[in-house]
Amino acid sequence: MKRLSFRRCGTAPGVLSPEDQAVVDQYRAMLTAVRNPQPWTPGTAQDIAVRVGPFVERAHTRPGDDHGPDLIAVTLVHPDTPHAAAYLHGRHLRYTDRGWLRCPTNAILGFWQPGYTMLTHAAAGLPLPDDVGMEPAHYALYIEARKRDGSRDGFTLLRVGPYTQTRHAQQDYGRLTAALDGRETTLVPGFRVAARFGPFDVSDHEQFADPYEADAVALLEAAVAGASA
Repeated sequence: MKRLSFRRCGTAPGVLSPEDQAVVDQYRAMLTAVRNPQPWTPGTAQDIAVRVGPFVERAHTRPGDDHGPDLIAVTLVHPDTPHAAAYLHGRHLRYTDRGWLRCPTNAILGFWQPGYTMLTHAAAGLPLPDDVGMEPAHYALYIEARKRDGSRDGFTLLRVGPYTQTRHAQQDYGRLTAALDGRETTLVPGFRVAARFGPFDVSDHEQFADPYEADAVALLEAAVAGASA
């Protein structure tokens, strides 16, 4: 039987075109990445590769936000981040509307390598599915009273959360900051009171006031009254 061979017009037999060579190089890089994963170490800011169904995606980690050894907070990003074209393509494929997610550490393949790009939804031209297998990593506001002597001594006056969307937390943060304006050093004698935006610590959920059940400023006033009593 005569052996068939395929080649692009204009290329010599046995010589790959630049386009074909690029595909071969990408495939080799993918095999190398899969066969030689770079072990992930908790607490590092380097991007990681995580499983999303049968695909592999690139993710940023949120430093300092973890829940024991089993969960960390990540946000999924287009594999070609941070290029502008990647942002536009990622937006089209729903990479930019996910926010922070709780990622099981057993879904982490290791640190991100460019070779994983071929295994992403973006490479397949597919949008991220509605269910990526990760719950939202919610947000919280912390109203803290710190000593005015420059030390870090003090206490947390109020914890508000969880917020399911950043914009809700930012709105209340603005309202609380406005309510504290001019009163930072008088609300609690000897302390400076300030609001801080941060991740919601699911381990301490019982210590948080629900922002969707009460007004954040009213919660602040009640906390101040309790601290002064």
